[in-house]
Amino acid sequence: MIGATFDTGALIALERRRARMSRVMALATLEGRRITVPAAVVMEWWRRRSDLAEQILASVEVETLDLELAQTVGEALAVVPDATAIDALVMASAARRGDVVYTSDVSDLERLRVRFPDVRVLHA
Repeated sequence: MIGATFDTGALIALERRRARMSRVMALATLEGRRITVPAAVVMEWWRRRSDLAEQILASVEVETLDLELAQTVGEALAVVPDATAIDALVMASAARRGDVVYTSDVSDLERLRVRFPDVRVLHA
């Protein structure tokens, strides 16, 4: 079953209760799909503790950065040097599982598809 990887924009959309991301989250939960968020994305998103932020984190799997993933991110940055490390991390993370990525910056992540051609990128 295909899972989802959320970037910072997707978490912000959830926090702002945007209808599209609320539906994505509800459907993924209903279908038992895994939702992954790289830990560095949490670092970029988190600004303060709130009940909603805690609820969002409790409903996703936070992925730590391991050596293999870090190397894959570095290789992606060599191919697309103007990409950000977190965008490359989101794409590498999703690629390792075959996930779909949800983002508010579709064009930024689409540029990384040269390195991760099988990752679908959808708007949060």
